Amino acid sequence: MTEQLDDNSSFFDEMDGVKPLSQDKVDAHDPHRAILSKQQLAERNNDVVKSQKPLLTLGAINPVSPDDFLSFKQPGIQDGVFKNLRLGKYTLDYQLNLAGLTLEMSAIALFNQLQNAHQKGLRAGLIRHGKGENSTPFPALKKSYVNHWLRELDCVIAFHTAQPLHGGLGATYVLLKKHAEQKLINRERNRRR
Repeated sequence: MTEQLDDNSSFFDEMDGVKPLSQDKVDAHDPHRAILSKQQLAERNNDVVKSQKPLLTLGAINPVSPDDFLSFKQPGIQDGVFKNLRLGKYTLDYQLNLAGLTLEMSAIALFNQLQNAHQKGLRAGLIRHGKGENSTPFPALKKSYVNHWLRELDCVIAFHTAQPLHGGLGATYVLLKKHAEQKLINRERNRRR
């Protein structure tokens, strides 16, 4: 019994001055909170990008005609995917209307819209640029720049002139890469099959 008292007293001597923790909950890794913080960081970065000059070319480009069809797909895009885009079969997750905007404002709006859509995991959208038959210094000015800008963006994997019900020659369907999170979700879904 004396030995037990000695052990207790030595324990209490060692614990002298130790204060209890103010909170006893463990801060375990929360994947939802981690994703939310990454999204908030991306939104702050997008706000910084919005205040900058356009990151897309405003210099000399190859013009297209107001009646030209715009069409592009990166290597490796399946023909069926491109055909569905061309025929307007994808649900349009986002739309951007460039009517009434200057060329510089159009570049900024297009860049921000597509970057934000990609970050949110959106895939298919519509950009209304107009035919520009009477634009200066050459016809189809904005349409020509949109054709050039979409090829500059890494997140764009394909685009095609829209069907008449969505604006025809004055609008373009755009297909974006899958966001990394969407790829992970698809991998998990396919692995469970």
